Amino acid sequence: MSSQSDGGGSETPEGVDLAEGIDHQVAMVMDLNKCIGCQTCTIACKTNWTEGGGRDYMYWNNVETRPGSGYPRDWEEMGGGWESDEHSERSPGQLPEKEEYGRAWEFNHEQIFYEGSDEPLRPMDGAEWGPNWDEDQGAGEYPNSYYFYLPRICNHCTHPSCVEACPRSALYKREEDGIVLVDQERCRGYRYCVEGCPYKKVYYNSVTKNSEKCIFCYPRIEGEGPDDEVRPPSCAADCPPQLRLVGFLDDEEGPIHKLVNEHEVAVQLHPEYRTEPNVFYIPPFAPPQHSDAGESLESERIPRNYLEELFGPEVNEALNTIERERNRVERGEESEVMDILTTDNPAQQYRLEVFDDEE
Repeated sequence: MSSQSDGGGSETPEGVDLAEGIDHQVAMVMDLNKCIGCQTCTIACKTNWTEGGGRDYMYWNNVETRPGSGYPRDWEEMGGGWESDEHSERSPGQLPEKEEYGRAWEFNHEQIFYEGSDEPLRPMDGAEWGPNWDEDQGAGEYPNSYYFYLPRICNHCTHPSCVEACPRSALYKREEDGIVLVDQERCRGYRYCVEGCPYKKVYYNSVTKNSEKCIFCYPRIEGEGPDDEVRPPSCAADCPPQLRLVGFLDDEEGPIHKLVNEHEVAVQLHPEYRTEPNVFYIPPFAPPQHSDAGESLESERIPRNYLEELFGPEVNEALNTIERERNRVERGEESEVMDILTTDNPAQQYRLEVFDDEE
């Protein structure tokens, strides 16, 4: 793909696919090797955006254990996305049932806190599923069991099928940064967007009768956050191990472009959905398998075929490249990839003001 001129008058880097009419595309890279499953990102998002009525079940940001059923349960089996790379025909999707999201449980707080019960804190009854029901279960057998954490937000896709699914044109991509939003004045709650999103990251609010979703914390990146400064999304800023990098896909000097397009170590979740998500992942490594006697074996603990199911065949070269770059550092050589992935400099992690001076 050749370079193209965007609406802001600058050149789009070669190999970067921007949606029609979009000046720049904001994006995120998450390093799955850093995620500890603490859910701080989930709570940061929850307290900022989804505490109101009708949002109890919504997690615009969630962290699910892989292998696992995810949230909503078995969302990968619900369809959505596109039939082909031409994006002319949507793939049919289905609405998740209420039970697939889980429901609020009643706990035995009264008995423990006020009646002196020695019982452990637990749901009273009817607890059969929840967003983290299978947390830390994973797969495999001792001594080679394995799992890893997968944080998920709306992917703010280049070709979002949720936008195409809405007959009211209530969903749209912002011209300045490609963030996908829901116009609450136009939305009538038909839920075609929920059905059409293959990642099931659009939600229906039964109180307002509208659809809602992650907004990439756009007030923060516009400088309307704390102290009127440009800030990254809350899920990124509040993450204890700082596993997220935020910037623009078409910023050639930024971390996103370098990891995604230059070094090709950041991959998309389920690229076969053909929505071209703009949230990317550094795939997980793990110690090798061990024998019953505790000896290291040559077999990888996380099977490559499982990672291919999640991230497509590109995950293999991404893992190979990262391994080569790690070996370079061990030999005392320079590695731009590892410098980016290990930086603790916010100016390098979050490059959000690079296009602010454009007319």
